[in-house]
Amino acid sequence: MIKSVHHAQISIPIGSEDEAREFYCGILGMTEIPKPESLAGRGGFWLELDSFQIHFGTEDGIDRAKSKAHVAYLVSDLEHWRNKLTANGCSVTDGIPIPNYRRFEFRDPFGNRVEFLEKQG
Repeated sequence: MIKSVHHAQISIPIGSEDEAREFYCGILGMTEIPKPESLAGRGGFWLELDSFQIHFGTEDGIDRAKSKAHVAYLVSDLEHWRNKLTANGCSVTDGIPIPNYRRFEFRDPFGNRVEFLEKQG
């Protein structure tokens, strides 16, 4: 039986950890957690959002801007996030409407697709 999702992994270019931290921790306000010592020398870093972890792994030679793969984050005050992201250089695109949610997507500084949703009603 599958019980829950533990983490998702996001790909960033080798050596871009500081820029990724600036975006995900600084702009989005996520919290970094320590990687296990056995993985610390492999590059990247880990974040935690409630009990869900987002692992950032480093690799080159990937065209992230061509992928539909993404993590979707449930947020409050979607318009606040739209304004904050556009003020920080992100191009925001409204998502195709789905029942009970407003949503948009954007690309992080490395080309990874990200979706933000807000429950309606």
